[in-house]
Amino acid sequence: MPLNKEIEKQIAENNQKISALLAENENLLRRAGLNPPAANAALPPEKKIQFPSGYIRTVGHFKSRYHLSEIFPTKATRHIAKERRRAMRKLLAYFAEVDTIPLSGVNWHMRFHRNNQSYRLLMGVCYLTAKGLLQSGQDGHVRVMDYLDEQRMCRLYEKFILEFYRREYPQLSASASKIDWQLDDGMGDLLPEMRSDITLAQGNRVLIIDAKYYANILQMQFDVPRIHSGNLYQIFTYVKNKEAELTNSPHEVSGMLLYAKTDAEVLPHRQYRMSGNRIAVRTLDLDCDFSEIAQQLGQIIEGYF
Repeated sequence: MPLNKEIEKQIAENNQKISALLAENENLLRRAGLNPPAANAALPPEKKIQFPSGYIRTVGHFKSRYHLSEIFPTKATRHIAKERRRAMRKLLAYFAEVDTIPLSGVNWHMRFHRNNQSYRLLMGVCYLTAKGLLQSGQDGHVRVMDYLDEQRMCRLYEKFILEFYRREYPQLSASASKIDWQLDDGMGDLLPEMRSDITLAQGNRVLIIDAKYYANILQMQFDVPRIHSGNLYQIFTYVKNKEAELTNSPHEVSGMLLYAKTDAEVLPHRQYRMSGNRIAVRTLDLDCDFSEIAQQLGQIIEGYF
């Protein structure tokens, strides 16, 4: 039910009183030599200053000065490429009233609710940047090294490739499709589900891509680099079951292990013929401009469709 004008007026007046009292407390803390916004952000949740929801929604000054917004300019002033600094300076003007705090004082385990839900994505980006970008000791450039953990980064890598093909190659059918086991007796209980990372199809051609994001692309056997056997068995199983599924129609099914490129000395770039199917193993260089990444992914399409 909408509020009448008199109640809205009283709420607005109360918000102004709350703002004035909090401003007075802030000044007292400053006089005592403390930095209220940074100190509040660093406190554990049970000791943090709690603000009325209406106050947070309506008072821009304190919304910009407490707990959430102050983290953003801290990130905006670090690791910025030269060509972007000019544009960033214009954006930083919007943060003129926002204090910066040391990253060591940020409580990343904050709770989100309907009044601050819009910060969730931005805080996630700040967290990834703070935890994932490490500075190289050689040329000073920032490189993506350990984003969260290998498993989560692998999932992000898979999704990137899939969404790239969906967006840039709409003429292809791109999906993370389920592949059914082709069983002779129909008894499939206890068998694991087979689901590809990326399946690309056009006409009678199908390419199944298994995206891998590993710190070590190859495994060592008696000091000799080898492709991970489990990865190879997996893509071979996907391809052969997909081929059996399409037996009654003209088809060409291929598979690919696509590893994120590392700085290892030996990198796989091979194509094999296995029981009539092409199985490729190659890498995708992510440490370059996006246009070059797109070119690499485009070359895959040219080679199979």
